[in-house]
Amino acid sequence: MAEQNKGRMESSEELSGAALKAAALQAEDSKDELEERVVCVNRNSKVVKGGRNFSFSALVVVGDHNGHVGIGFGKANENADAIRKGGEQARKHMLAVPMNGDTITHRVEASFGGAKIMIRPASAGTGVIAGGGMRHVLELAGIKDVLAKSLGAKNAVNVVKATVEAIKNLRTREQILEKRGVKAL
Repeated sequence: MAEQNKGRMESSEELSGAALKAAALQAEDSKDELEERVVCVNRNSKVVKGGRNFSFSALVVVGDHNGHVGIGFGKANENADAIRKGGEQARKHMLAVPMNGDTITHRVEASFGGAKIMIRPASAGTGVIAGGGMRHVLELAGIKDVLAKSLGAKNAVNVVKATVEAIKNLRTREQILEKRGVKAL
């Protein structure tokens, strides 16, 4: 039977189905290229009649080292489930990072809750000079040269969320000129 089908041309439906399967496989492969880092895991306990009930929350950062990064905050009764949920949420909320070579486009400050951060572009070869959760976000975004400082609270969740707010505030030169209505030189 295989010999009979060997010489026959495939129909357009079979080709389109094969193309869709190939595209789906390629999309799964691109998701596999994402690196996932757990920034912190918090344990909560609730005292009940029979003892204590523990629950976990995990802050997860996901990035492709090529200008895309996302964060997720997963909560569950088991540690592994919280990390898995955080990773899923981070993949859903990916955002693009405007970059100028291996650094960011301009200095930016942002705050979230009590955390206030400042991120500055750096010259080539400087590396990522940042602490705590900021380092994870910036490295997974693919930024190789940057100076960053956490100025407010040290809560890892708020520092990471402030870093994401700072990334959202970044603009490229073309975006700024377009907003002003000026043609690029």
